[in-house]
Amino acid sequence: MVHIIKEGKFNANTYLIDAEFFKLEKTLAIYVIENNNSRILIDTGEALTARKIVKKLKNLNLYPIQKILFTHAHWDHIQSYHKLKNLMKDSEIEVLAHLNAVDVLKNPEKMNEFFGYSVDPIDVDVTLKEGDIINLGGLELEIFEFFGHTQDSIAIYDSKNKNIIVGDAIIDIIDHNTFLPVFFGPNFKEEDLLKSYAKLRNLKQKIDSISFAHFGVYTGEDAHNIIDNVEDMYFKAKNGIIKYYNEGLSIADITEKYQENIIPQSKLFTKESIRGLEWNIEQNIQCLKAAGLID
Repeated sequence: MVHIIKEGKFNANTYLIDAEFFKLEKTLAIYVIENNNSRILIDTGEALTARKIVKKLKNLNLYPIQKILFTHAHWDHIQSYHKLKNLMKDSEIEVLAHLNAVDVLKNPEKMNEFFGYSVDPIDVDVTLKEGDIINLGGLELEIFEFFGHTQDSIAIYDSKNKNIIVGDAIIDIIDHNTFLPVFFGPNFKEEDLLKSYAKLRNLKQKIDSISFAHFGVYTGEDAHNIIDNVEDMYFKAKNGIIKYYNEGLSIADITEKYQENIIPQSKLFTKESIRGLEWNIEQNIQCLKAAGLID
């Protein structure tokens, strides 16, 4: 089983960079695809890590960046944009995002209020939709709409390397024993998520690796196992959280139950260390309420 979490180049054209969610290593990955000196950065992470990200880009000889693509408009994927832009003033950077993300990025007040974090408005230069092709110095990257987590979530498929970058669109699978569902944010729609799972299954034979925002790259049999089982993993997590919530348990108790029953082998979230998991569970419950799935 191969789970790539080390920073650097993992196929002929793609690099993993640890953007350190809440300054914690190996919790948020962003990616750079490079071909013939053309480079696209996939997501930007939080503002806290902007300087470190630029340093990493330079250390990996991935500077300058010509394009930034957002997989979706949640704060942890976009907040660093303005700081990065200021730190890379010597570069002309083009911003790409799904057409449904344009208004969310330009008018972030609703998202800021929901998540309690501050993101400044971002203008999109190039809008994307299903089937669009980005030509990166001769390397073709195909866009797939993977709605559900949000209504602007997209995946980037590289047919040359048979790699697909999915952001948060299908699941957060931080290691082989730690997964979290993607009902997160005010625009979650389960029916669309299930359609995205079906779309991913239809792409299975074209995929050798899946690159996640949270966290890293799963290859070969691991990638195919995730594709086969992701829907069951989603319902296991969702049904567990709803069950514990309906029992009247506190957030802390729901978190303990999730660790004990859903991810008991997790090395990241153990009985002694579940604080970060509690934050995720609280966000999941907030989203389930917004989606009308719990009261």
